[in-house]
Amino acid sequence: MTSGAVCVIGLGKVGLPLAALLASRGLRVVGVDIDPARVAAVNEGRSPFPFEAGLDALMREGAAAGRLRATCDAAEALAGAEVVIIIVPVALDEREQPEFASFDGAVGEVVSAGWDDALVLVETTVPVGATRSRVWERLRAAGKGCAVAAAPERVSSGTALRDLRRYPKIVGGVDEASGRRAEEFYREALGVEVIRLASAEAAELTKIAEGVYRDLNIALVNELARYADAVGVDISEVIVAANSQPYSHLHQPGVGVGGHCIPVYPWFLPSGEGGLALPTMGRRINDAMAAYGVERLEALLGSLRGATVVILGVSFRANVKEAYRSPAFALRDEIARRGGRPLAHDPYFTPDELRALGFEPCAVPCPADAVVVQAWHDAYRDLDFAAFAGLRAVLDGRNALDRSRIEAAGLRYAGIGR
Repeated sequence: MTSGAVCVIGLGKVGLPLAALLASRGLRVVGVDIDPARVAAVNEGRSPFPFEAGLDALMREGAAAGRLRATCDAAEALAGAEVVIIIVPVALDEREQPEFASFDGAVGEVVSAGWDDALVLVETTVPVGATRSRVWERLRAAGKGCAVAAAPERVSSGTALRDLRRYPKIVGGVDEASGRRAEEFYREALGVEVIRLASAEAAELTKIAEGVYRDLNIALVNELARYADAVGVDISEVIVAANSQPYSHLHQPGVGVGGHCIPVYPWFLPSGEGGLALPTMGRRINDAMAAYGVERLEALLGSLRGATVVILGVSFRANVKEAYRSPAFALRDEIARRGGRPLAHDPYFTPDELRALGFEPCAVPCPADAVVVQAWHDAYRDLDFAAFAGLRAVLDGRNALDRSRIEAAGLRYAGIGR
């Protein structure tokens, strides 16, 4: 186990659970974040992510024991660090190209640190080659002999601690010595199986491959769902039956795919002439599902012109507070394009936060012509659709509802492939 501190740069929905777990296993962890409120919460032992199971207790324990603290001053945090973990997001710009500004800024802080023997681990999911070109080569150019490895995170918001304890850790060094140090650190620090690949590039591609597989699987089942609608078949029972064969692993259809992971990673791969064809095709299919869902809803109502439509769930998926690339945005825009008035509700966002995202907030139930289920939060489980005054139709964008219950309330129902 490392005797020095571990510096975690980026205390977001993945970085903070990682920092708290490392501290719970006896390491001294200093986190770095640009958000002063988040830094204050860490130092007070308060979780800023109430949806993350178990995080609050680990943070209280770590802060009380003096093993977990945070700062906005990267230089201070890096000064005593033996291991540095970079876990800041690489998102997409308006041209669907990777945006490295935050990542490169974090790397710059590491390059400026005074030591040259630390282990630098890149947990951020990055395009293939970025760990070598944007981290290791910058360190070498500055005369720093740090060990560098790609160690992409593999967790989901809401289950991050469970995933960190359960999934094998993937690592790949820029050279054999770096890979070996990374393997030794994670085996001791996390206490999980570590799979060491031959290179940083192999580790980077592994994480991208996982995400692209899921996106393409969803694209396939979305195509099958649209066909099921055309021929009058319920895709839900088809999926269950097909997956009874051990080589079939069909996911679930829906009105789109959101978040920082699945809809982003396909764009980390080369496309166009000489590039990969399927990832781009899958993105186009999944991005079109919001419009398809609204088309289904319009068929139930006859027209959306003048209709009030409530979108349930602005988060990209259930039971988390994260709206990045959420299908709710496309649903909102498509409803408005067809002449409807889109409203939005999400128990994880305040009305002001929804307004800041460009939504008109509402309470539920409320007067409405239609409801679209976009993220089926647990908070909606007991929602009485019959209490929406004037409600005529429900689009079940996640195939989460009991159709018979909706229709028994005198409402028209449409799912995706149902």
